[in-house]
Amino acid sequence: MITRSSLFRVAHNIADLFEHAVDLTPERVAVVCGERRLTYRQLEQRANRLAHYLADRGVGQGSHIGVYSRNSIEALETMIAAYKLRAVAININYRYVPGELRYIFDDADLAVLVHERRYSQRVAEVLPDIDGLDTVLVVEDGTDGDHSAYGGVEYESALAEGSPDRDFGERSDDDLYLLYTGGTTGQPKGVMWRHEDVWRTLGGGIDFMTGEPVADEWQQARQGAESGGLVRLPAAPFIHGAAQWAALGNLFACSSVVFVPEFDAHEMWREIERNGVNVLAITGDAMARPLIEAYHQGDYDASSLVAISSSAALFSPSVQEQYLEALPNVVITDSIGSSETGFSGIGVVGKGSENSGGPRVNAGTSTTVISDDGRVLQPGTGEVGWLARCGHIPLGYYNDPDKTASVFREIDGRRYVVPGDYARLESDGQITMLGRGTMSINTGGEKVFPEEVEGALKSHPDVFDALVVGVPDERTGQRVGAVVQPRPGATPDLDTLATYLREHIAGYKLPRTLWLVDEISRSPSGKPDYRWARRHTEEREPSSAVRPRSTPVADSR
Repeated sequence: MITRSSLFRVAHNIADLFEHAVDLTPERVAVVCGERRLTYRQLEQRANRLAHYLADRGVGQGSHIGVYSRNSIEALETMIAAYKLRAVAININYRYVPGELRYIFDDADLAVLVHERRYSQRVAEVLPDIDGLDTVLVVEDGTDGDHSAYGGVEYESALAEGSPDRDFGERSDDDLYLLYTGGTTGQPKGVMWRHEDVWRTLGGGIDFMTGEPVADEWQQARQGAESGGLVRLPAAPFIHGAAQWAALGNLFACSSVVFVPEFDAHEMWREIERNGVNVLAITGDAMARPLIEAYHQGDYDASSLVAISSSAALFSPSVQEQYLEALPNVVITDSIGSSETGFSGIGVVGKGSENSGGPRVNAGTSTTVISDDGRVLQPGTGEVGWLARCGHIPLGYYNDPDKTASVFREIDGRRYVVPGDYARLESDGQITMLGRGTMSINTGGEKVFPEEVEGALKSHPDVFDALVVGVPDERTGQRVGAVVQPRPGATPDLDTLATYLREHIAGYKLPRTLWLVDEISRSPSGKPDYRWARRHTEEREPSSAVRPRSTPVADSR
């Protein structure tokens, strides 16, 4: 078969990498969602049909296509179709309210929107305020949303009009991939990557354990075709970069991807059992904790699992231990990274691992720690600095040159991304992540990293979830405040928690104020919503608090 790839120079491009897998394993199952499953040939033909439909309406290189959907086959098809046209897919958080939608529709310069029917009312409210967005496709989801007011076209009707053939033009390593951040600490920002750079960082263009680049753009597909591939289930929503790249990387390797529309712990285990899932990808405690509890509650066959990989959010040592106990034959890894840095390091979780205050990972040669004055720190100094990456990094932020200039810096003649994460370079060359700089708490001159305190809190048997924030204090500047979701039937108090925590963290890190809540607010991907936590502490009286003392709060314990 003569393919587009054999007619043109092959690029390190998302669409090309997917097409390699199609050419090698056309009849292998590519994607499963509920009762639906598509082979690589079927997935490509549907993506081609969508791409042709959009191309006939003027969509091409550089056009921005919004994907406003829960996890679905259609969301994946839309991304692939966009990259086939050298267009850009834009991830849109399905929890956004109209004001947030207006912001991202406008900031991202959308020309096309693909959305599930359930969001029709929100789209109808926002579209009149957006210029240039003149093509809207509506994915059937069984709800009764009405899209007639803005002329939305049924997704399947659009596909029926398009050709299934692969007859698109040549693409480039330099085509744009754009990922909007979650916006839990500010407005969402679009992080711009070249296709080759993001593939080398997140899509399997390197060996994640060794940091070695793959030999060529065919290596993933060849190895996957020969080995039979792995079945992967990304538990995070597809609006999150970790889920997108768990899916895309698997597709590049001729492997199968299983989706669940929205996170449900028991449904995840049912899908693992039903589809023989080999790799479960999660984002920290927000998914790990309900998953392990559901596993113990049910009678699930997880014998197909060979690996569980957590990334992009806190994966507490106490929760890791539960997985090691329940699934002793499964390899468990914890990775660090962000929308700006991509993959920055990975650690294999083992029983009784040393708790050094945060995730501790093996970092590649492109990841390091720099000081406030721009020095690259040496291993083992104990100095806390800023995580930094060079090499294959983003171009910057879309429509935000000032933010780009502040986060992407030149150090000793090399361009680094420094997104604002505190870290420490250990004597063995590993990196310990300590938390976001904007979230760190300065109490009486001592710096406290919320994730360390949160991890200690969540190891207490009465605590299900927790967020830690700085609370204004006249004497110390800030004190540590904890917003805690107790386990059902439990009502932990501050004194009890403090007594327990003193065995795990230094005294100056102890929460001095406690708010008990029914549920902690997190993004759909499980990332902490610190803005919500701060508002909660500002608007409500605490459940309990330590009385002010005349002596300093900080101590060395």
